[in-house]
Parts: sequence; C-alpha cells; structure tokens
Amino acid sequence: MTVGEVFLQSLSSGVITETEMNWLTTHQASFNRQEEAAALRLGRLLDSGELNLGCRIPGARRPSLTEEWLEPLGRSRSYHRPSRR
Repeated sequence: MTVGEVFLQSLSSGVITETEMNWLTTHQASFNRQEEAAALRLGRLLDSGELNLGCRIPGARRPSLTEEWLEPLGRSRSYHRPSRR
C-alpha cells in the first residue's frame, strides 16, 4: 500500500477504510513531502465531509470528486473545465 493508492482509491470511492487510516497513521513518520501533503488533503476531506470513514461498496463512484481533485492533478491534461457564469 502507498499513500498515492490510498489517496486515489479514497477520492474515487468517497470512502477511506479503517485499515487505510491505520496504515496512514502508522507510517506517517516515513512520508516524504508529497505523501504528507496527500495525507493532509485526505484529512481535510474527512473534516469537510467529502470523504467518509467506512467500507467500500464495489462499483460506487463519486464523480464530483473525480472532477474536482483527480483531473487538476493531470490525469487528463486535455480536459478543459467549462466556464461558469
């Protein structure tokens, strides 16, 4: 397991599992700066209610989080967000 895997899986499903949270807290002393930033972002999403602590139901997706977090990270560089007026 890596911080990146936990981050992407949590964002795509809207859920972070107890096992993943335990892994993050156990290994946080060895994180580099990017991993620390991802872990902090997960914490902020939990605090704001965008992520839930629980279990994943296979096939469940959160499209709003995909657009908001994954696309700006460069997964689809040709994606252009429509302007909002």
